[in-house]
Amino acid sequence: MEIFQLIASASLIFNILLSITIIFLERKNPTATWAWVLVLTFIPIAGFILYLIFGRKLSNKALFTWDAKSKLGLKKSVKQQLEELKNGEFSLNDSRMYQYKDLYYLHLTNADAIFSQDNDIQIFTNGNSKFESLLTDIKNATDHIHLQYYIVRSDHLGERLADALIEKAKEGVEVRFLYDDLGSRSLKQRLVRRMRKAGAEVEGFFPPLIPKVNLKINHRNHRKIVVIDGAVGYIGGFNIGDEYLGQVKRFGYWRDTHLRIRGSAVKQLQTRFILDWNQASRHEIIYHSRYYNAIPAGNIGMQIVSSGPDSEWEQIKHGYIKMIMSAKDYIFIQTPYFIPDESLLDALKIASLSGVDVRVMIPNKPDHPFVYWATYSYIGDLLKAGATAYVYQKGFLHAKMIVVDSKIASVGTANIDVRSFRLNFEVNAFLYNETMAEMLVDEFEKDMEESTNLTYSLYKQRSFWIKVKEAVSRLISPIL
Repeated sequence: MEIFQLIASASLIFNILLSITIIFLERKNPTATWAWVLVLTFIPIAGFILYLIFGRKLSNKALFTWDAKSKLGLKKSVKQQLEELKNGEFSLNDSRMYQYKDLYYLHLTNADAIFSQDNDIQIFTNGNSKFESLLTDIKNATDHIHLQYYIVRSDHLGERLADALIEKAKEGVEVRFLYDDLGSRSLKQRLVRRMRKAGAEVEGFFPPLIPKVNLKINHRNHRKIVVIDGAVGYIGGFNIGDEYLGQVKRFGYWRDTHLRIRGSAVKQLQTRFILDWNQASRHEIIYHSRYYNAIPAGNIGMQIVSSGPDSEWEQIKHGYIKMIMSAKDYIFIQTPYFIPDESLLDALKIASLSGVDVRVMIPNKPDHPFVYWATYSYIGDLLKAGATAYVYQKGFLHAKMIVVDSKIASVGTANIDVRSFRLNFEVNAFLYNETMAEMLVDEFEKDMEESTNLTYSLYKQRSFWIKVKEAVSRLISPIL
């Protein structure tokens, strides 16, 4: 009995010391701090294990470095655009976008995101059309293929993509494939070996010391980037797996949003890929002009914005908030997870209370129970402030999209949640073009026809058990 008391006392002392470490040394966000203190207090031993898996901060050392960035003149270009904006000398293709100069100024200072205006964009909302386009571009590649995905599966789509890459590698095209080791934990090494044998380079991001035992749940690379011959780029929500083609019964039809880009913005996607690749691989990419073959293809203005736990600022979240606060007429949001922090939630509530038409669409099919019920809790706050919520019924909604006033929009990999804003590596395209924004609005309105309207009256009728699940999920939402 005394031994158990000793163990209990030691465990309590250890958890107190760990709590003090979290509060005073790691300087976490206050809400996340209290969430961890609660976990450590009420489930001391299991809580400590959970903290080791989920709670540790990323090292402050620079993760993404590339000496060749100086050759690209990145800092010089950023400085030049900032000076032009300050002096009123920045020339826009579309003068109507000048009202958003604060937004692209923010991304320039916050994320070194060059503003380019010569882009053409194709929008995909269906996995079959997106991957047919991607496979066609891969087939037509002549110099290099750079792919980066969070989830890669060894199913029919994964095998089909691997076959296409193997064929190009045998032709002498440079093929580099970067996947997140945890997100792609079901990826079979047999597939990886096949690609490597053909000459493709394949790397995992943040792999574990022991294969298949990855305890680094946080700080995952959630980005989805493809660059082909330096001229064509892809960015958005689709990963590599049969579910993204709507072929998995659990999810049914998969609704996502992805972009195919031509123009100078592809250069920014390329730099992002190379930075991530050089972090993961011992075979670093050396600068060569052929990686930057993008040529003017249209007149769409855009910025490629990255964020991650290695950054001082939450770049994508700040961009979202700036967009929300600029809204005069409406804000349309699609997200599979809606767990905003107070700053973003307050921005949406203030917009709604100010008469802006705020609409948020979420999925009906949960893939993470705690996240799902936390989402409903925060949606309830928005409904109370006068916003409108839609629950997508056709299948699983995985799109990460915001449109404001049919003028500006954002599409990418970042969800509206703390994990995307603070814990994962993400990348989004911020678009400054009425035609693109209106096309995204059209897709949103089509999805409304496949959704039910969750009114505040209906929300208040939820059962006691649902209220309990929401309360628990919301309490731990800062660490989900």
